[in-house]
Amino acid sequence: VDPVVTDDSDSVEVETPLPPLHQEAFDALSRNDLPAAKAAYQKALAEAPADTDAAAGLAQVELLERVYALDADETRSNAADHPENVDHALAVADLDVSGGHTEDAFVRLLGVFATASEDDRERIRERLLTYFTLVGQAAPEVKKARTQLASLMF
Repeated sequence: VDPVVTDDSDSVEVETPLPPLHQEAFDALSRNDLPAAKAAYQKALAEAPADTDAAAGLAQVELLERVYALDADETRSNAADHPENVDHALAVADLDVSGGHTEDAFVRLLGVFATASEDDRERIRERLLTYFTLVGQAAPEVKKARTQLASLMF
């Protein structure tokens, strides 16, 4: 049997370039320059408030800023010792999301929501909305957490 030779030159995908501010943010992240990446995404959102990619990028940079400041072992220990403490819960949730354990983060924050003060509830709600943007609104765990949050709020 003779092998069939195919010409794959027509099937090469051309990657579309990023919008300039997104590229600027990407380049800044490549240099580990979080402030420059954050500024680029903020500028992109100022120019186009409906830019979901810029919103997700900004949320990711802000998550990185928070996580870089944490000692993971100490943060998890503090949360275990003080499970009702919203600051500790938010910090561990950041670690969970950054590690890909989004459902764990959602469960943790929704678990402290009911007993939190009104101000802390707002902080939790805002953080969850940020996570929903990062993970993607269509993700099953986001839909589940969004429903639970709405139930707790009303």
